[in-house]
Amino acid sequence: MQNDIRVLNQYAQEDLSALKRELAAQFEARFGASSEPVRFFAAPARINIIGEHIDYNGGKVFPAAIDKYIYLALRRRSDNVIRYDDVRFPGIFTFDITENFAYKKESDYCNYLNGILSILKGRGVTFDSGFDALFFSCIPPGGGISSSSALECCFARGISSLYGLNLDGVEIAKIGQESEHRFMNVNCGIMDQFIIAMGKKDQAILLDCATIEYEYVPLALGDYRFVVMNTNKKRQLSDSKYNERVSECRKALDILNAELARRGEPALPDLCSCTPERFAELKDCLSDDVLLRRVRHCVTENGRVYAAVAALRAGNLAELGRLMDASHESLQSDYETTGVELDTLHEEAGKIPGCIGSRVTGAGFGGCGIALIHKDAFPEFTDKVGKAYRAKIGYDAGFFECGTGDGACALD
Repeated sequence: MQNDIRVLNQYAQEDLSALKRELAAQFEARFGASSEPVRFFAAPARINIIGEHIDYNGGKVFPAAIDKYIYLALRRRSDNVIRYDDVRFPGIFTFDITENFAYKKESDYCNYLNGILSILKGRGVTFDSGFDALFFSCIPPGGGISSSSALECCFARGISSLYGLNLDGVEIAKIGQESEHRFMNVNCGIMDQFIIAMGKKDQAILLDCATIEYEYVPLALGDYRFVVMNTNKKRQLSDSKYNERVSECRKALDILNAELARRGEPALPDLCSCTPERFAELKDCLSDDVLLRRVRHCVTENGRVYAAVAALRAGNLAELGRLMDASHESLQSDYETTGVELDTLHEEAGKIPGCIGSRVTGAGFGGCGIALIHKDAFPEFTDKVGKAYRAKIGYDAGFFECGTGDGACALD
């Protein structure tokens, strides 16, 4: 088993055709031969360069798809049976395509997949047969670079192709988000699914989460690279305080809008519609310090997104790094989503001369951070930050350099 995984990992980095051949062989070993063709799909992980916890608050975000992928081999069946398997976590899960799917803890990762099917059925899609599906992922699970959204978007892209649904990337992102809300009970924003479905190599996306308007921005880093720093502290958003933060923001918005109504002024549609000037006028109505700090993060983080995009377009990487540091500090003190593991990585990264900025990326509560470092600094960075992390936390962090990648697609 471990040898199979090593071979697939090597092929994923070096030879996509060989990866497909090996994955096809493993598919047939599990599911048998058929006259139906096996089709292949992939979806990337993502980093969020800046703009954290404001996607569900109507803010701007600035993510990029990276060159770490989940792969799917998919084949139509002649009956109504669905079978799922995973190379890293072997064991076949069996369902019926005619089922009225519901979340079940024992279904494990299949809940994400059945959630997609449930949303499609709710939209009027009729499936005339079942399928077999085999996954292989190079994305650390539960690590904060959106392995679950990659799973959803890869599967949705595959199902769209297999059944001729012709879903575009924006629709796939919306279906993934709806599945998280209704099936997985995670009140996430649209960012993760959007960048995974719509990403492009050598580009980041400036996304307005309130309107779903977006633009691609060239990601020109010169001699610098993003490094993903994995705390190796596993968590699921449904088990974390993610939904608690969503609830706090909604409560704060209600308080602000009650004050605006008292003044006879228009309501705010979301927290990120509150400008810094308006926040200064309204903040006294937030008597709860926790709610005040949540709003302050949303307002200032939204401003940092605009500033970071401007810095990148101007080639001012030092300013981009400074804004990343400021973002982490806001998430640490005002939004309280970092924790000792991520804070340790951030603090130790800042001590390395070749690092110009670092921050948590993703929801936090464990998971991953990112650092922007000079290409020649990687050995020293991983050695010194890794040793300091182990000394304080008691176990190892993981590190890898990442480039950009394309969004969810068929592998023709």
